[in-house]
Amino acid sequence: MTSAEAGALRRLAPPARRFLAHRKGVLVRLALWSLAESGQAFLVGHAVARSVDEGFLAGDPRRGLLWLGVALVAVLSGARVVRGVFAQLAGVTEPLRDGLVRRAVDRSMARAAPGGPGGTDRAAVSRLTNQVEIARDSFAGLVLTLRSFVFTATGALLGLLSLHPALLVVVLPPLAAGLALFLVTLRPMAAAQRRALAADEALGDHAASARAALRDLAACGTGPGVERRGADLVADAAAAARTLAGWAAVRTAALGVAGHLPVLALLVAVEWLRGHGVSVGALLGAFTYLVQSLLPALHTLMTALGAAGSRLLVVLDRILGPETETETETEAETEADRVPVPEPVSVLKSQPGPSTASASAAAFAVDMAAAPAVELRAVTLSYGARAEPVLDALDLCVAPGEHLAVVGPSGIGKSTLTRLVAGTLAPSSGEVRVAGRPVTGRPAAELAALRVLVPQDAYVFSGPVGDNLAYLSTDACRAELDAAVGAFGLGPLVERLGGLDGTVRPAELSPGERQLVALVRAYLSPAPLLLLDEATCHLDPASEARAEEALAGRAGTLVVVAHRLSSAVRADRTLVLDGVRAWCGTHAELLDRSPLYRDLTGHWNS
Repeated sequence: MTSAEAGALRRLAPPARRFLAHRKGVLVRLALWSLAESGQAFLVGHAVARSVDEGFLAGDPRRGLLWLGVALVAVLSGARVVRGVFAQLAGVTEPLRDGLVRRAVDRSMARAAPGGPGGTDRAAVSRLTNQVEIARDSFAGLVLTLRSFVFTATGALLGLLSLHPALLVVVLPPLAAGLALFLVTLRPMAAAQRRALAADEALGDHAASARAALRDLAACGTGPGVERRGADLVADAAAAARTLAGWAAVRTAALGVAGHLPVLALLVAVEWLRGHGVSVGALLGAFTYLVQSLLPALHTLMTALGAAGSRLLVVLDRILGPETETETETEAETEADRVPVPEPVSVLKSQPGPSTASASAAAFAVDMAAAPAVELRAVTLSYGARAEPVLDALDLCVAPGEHLAVVGPSGIGKSTLTRLVAGTLAPSSGEVRVAGRPVTGRPAAELAALRVLVPQDAYVFSGPVGDNLAYLSTDACRAELDAAVGAFGLGPLVERLGGLDGTVRPAELSPGERQLVALVRAYLSPAPLLLLDEATCHLDPASEARAEEALAGRAGTLVVVAHRLSSAVRADRTLVLDGVRAWCGTHAELLDRSPLYRDLTGHWNS
């Protein structure tokens, strides 16, 4: 048994004892109905043996039929016994369900109450519905299975003893061996199930978080690290599945030993048993006990105890166990909040150091000084062979250090343009260059050194504030972080979160606060080109102006998909996409030359 399981058992034992102690009456009535089930099991085999020995073989078919009638009555009475058992079972399982619901509600209310941990209890709904139902169903299944096996086995074994003691000598050894082998597998198989479940959850979380951040992973060049982490998780899940399959094979063998060997042993030992005075009727009665009562009960026990027992232990520990700080933080996260970081490193260094992105950018320093920052040569892009092109033979040249705004109606191709420049989308024809180098097909690490793409739906991850801000610049020192926070007016938010060492919980940030964090992250990046795809749409005009001025003052080139007219006015030049042709010029030049830009300006002003 693992330490987690042992700790769960220790925590759950006292409340379990108290729960059962308050329901002694129900348990006594349940035991009485179970005794009736023992009598039923005893009568079936015993009546078959008597019908053969004292009836048909003795030449008295009427007596044989009478004993078979007794067996039939015993079988039919099983329906009444089962009804009585289920009536008493509700007196145990429903109070358990009610108690778990009260516990889940109290836990959630205590968290939200003054003095509690605070935050949204995202697991409350799961505990009140799915987990409570799993606990109730698993508990009911275990009670039914254990009770049925104990009382049925007692009745069957007493029946075998009443027919002839030699029968027990043949049946008990393989039965006990199979049951012992099954019990030996319980602990390692439970541990293997837990490991397999953890590996599966880790792989699912990784896949979900990576899927939600695909565009950002490509833009930041962290895809290879995430891919390696995914491969490791797949290998871990496969190893856990193989271990679980191995123990499942051992459990199947235990079921075969206990479920089939007693019958085979009885068949092999017929001659020996007959020599020790066992009658034909006793042999048929023994087979009846094995096939109709003992072996089905044992099969059900092995099947239910391995599955329902593990589920019940895990779910009860989740509901009744203490709520740790780690659990609280985990439940507060959502899939979109988890950003895979291959190696957790501290980014608050006292001295700046070299980074991979800085080294890669330095390798292209000569090209960036001589070549345009962004260059598109007859770029065309269509989403399909027969689709109308989103961009058609577009030429564009952006000088190093220039601030360019991109405007146009919704769906005209502004985001497509930023993806082409970022290298996350390949053109249908033409060529896209950044710092003089083609970006199509270039390795992610080189692209990450050249540009940063900030999308409209900015992401942050659960972790320290400083790690979020310096995610793209691991050599940023604390002074640089403080300066960036001041430049973007992020001080009140950082102070509210507890400073640079405070913890970011993504679900507690507004969309605008998330965008500010992402903009500071891009500002600190050593990449010479910043691409903002409506990355300020959730900011108020003053905050947007402050952010764009800070980014424009940064060394490097800035391309902004404009959300307001003010962004176009602040830019050195503006690119207008109208679906027919592209216009590029200053604000004054476009007012004179582009009818669409005049219309957009009138719309913005109104």
